[in-house]
Amino acid sequence: MRIHQAFLACTLALSPLLAFGQQVSAPQPQPASIIGTVTDVDNDAVPAATVIINGPTPADHATVTTNDSGFFAFKNLRPTAAYRLTVRAKDFADWTSQPIILDPGQQLDLAAISLKLSVVQTTVTALSDEQIATHDVKVAEKQRVLGVFPNFYTVYTPHPVPLTTKLKYKLALRTSVDPINFAAVFFFAGIDQAGDTPDYQQGLAGYGQRVGAGYADSVTDIMFGGAILPSLFHQDPRYFYQGTGTIHSRILHAMASPFVCKGDNGRNQFNISSIGGDLVSASISNLYYPSSDRGPSLVFEGTLITTGARIADALAQEFIFRRFTPSAKKKP
Repeated sequence: MRIHQAFLACTLALSPLLAFGQQVSAPQPQPASIIGTVTDVDNDAVPAATVIINGPTPADHATVTTNDSGFFAFKNLRPTAAYRLTVRAKDFADWTSQPIILDPGQQLDLAAISLKLSVVQTTVTALSDEQIATHDVKVAEKQRVLGVFPNFYTVYTPHPVPLTTKLKYKLALRTSVDPINFAAVFFFAGIDQAGDTPDYQQGLAGYGQRVGAGYADSVTDIMFGGAILPSLFHQDPRYFYQGTGTIHSRILHAMASPFVCKGDNGRNQFNISSIGGDLVSASISNLYYPSSDRGPSLVFEGTLITTGARIADALAQEFIFRRFTPSAKKKP
């Protein structure tokens, strides 16, 4: 009995101390929070932006993504801890806050966090006229009507750079050895064989002579009219597609092309390269044509026929061929 009384007395004596201890223990501080909205400089919301918060310990690190309205929120943050926010979004420069120290229970509204567009540093390499012309020739060498027939000497770009002498010869040689050019020579040699013109013999030997003469005509015309004379007189041997304006103006442009060309200086000139190339080619044919198919009259007759063919080709270029040239239709 005495032990029980002693225990009760001790409990009564310590109870004030226990009560005092419960009163002086500090309560846990209320957590804080941060909210905000991410926008661009036009005040439009930036959805799917990544918002990162970092504090003094790894436990104070968190990441959220803004919603469709650009809104984000971080809850249950420790007050008195120093936080820093970083916002990242595609095509925008990163945004980073100053250190933020929150009070217990505080909800900090950062309002609109305005992101600026990121600065993209670009390097522009200026190409020389020769490099541009080289590229244009490579593109032209892929131009084929119906994907088959060469259309190398037509320019569809509005302001092409002039060809160098090297490129004039390159384009002429490429045209001369094109398989379709060979096929055309063999085809027309067969027609000439059937028409017994020029005045070669019949049979396989005569066909071979007509093939040789036809190819010689083609190569001399291409080389003199497309490379040699254009290089000497600084003229551009290509046809410059107009494509705009009235039909009448386009017809006149096409019909004038054998007589008027663009010089390497960009000015219109008398087309001595085309006319001269046809005359030289027809004159050289006197070296291998039969005697009955030689003479000044035949030279001028051949030149007129070739010039007429150039006019017909230019009209076709202006109104027909482009729509059947796949690579040309992609250009402006």
